[in-house]
Amino acid sequence: MMGFVFAVISGAAMSIQGVMNTRLGEKIGMYEANMYVQGTAFILSLIVMFLFGNGSIRGIADVNKLYLLGGVLGLIITITVMRSVSSLNPTLAISVILISQLITAALIDAFGLMESERIAFDWTKYLGIALMICGVMLFKWQR
Repeated sequence: MMGFVFAVISGAAMSIQGVMNTRLGEKIGMYEANMYVQGTAFILSLIVMFLFGNGSIRGIADVNKLYLLGGVLGLIITITVMRSVSSLNPTLAISVILISQLITAALIDAFGLMESERIAFDWTKYLGIALMICGVMLFKWQR
C-alpha cells in the first residue's frame, strides 16, 4: 500500500515541480532555473544523506557505469519538462509525459532492461496505453 502512496505523492510533486520550474524559468531563465533547482536538490540530498544515509558512497565504483547517467537524465528531465509545460499547458504536457513514462517503463519491463524482472506485455497493456492516448486526444479536442 505504501508504494501507491509514494507513487501518488511523487506524481503530484512532479507535476507541481514542472509548473514551478517553468514559472521560475520565465523569470530568471531556463538554464538558470535548472541550476537553482538542481543545486538546491544537491544540497538537500547531501544533508539527507549525512543525516539518514546508511549505504556506502564507495560502492559507486562497483555500479554499472550506465547507471551513473541518472544525473545527466535529471538535467534532461528538468529542461524538457519546462519546455513542454511552457509550449503546451500543464495538463497536456504532464499527460504526454505520463504516457511516455508508462511506455518506457513497459519496455523496460517487457525486455527486462537494467536488471529489471521481465514482465510480459500482452494485449491488455497495449489497450491501456491506447486508451490513455485517446484520453489525451479527447482532452485536447476542442469544439
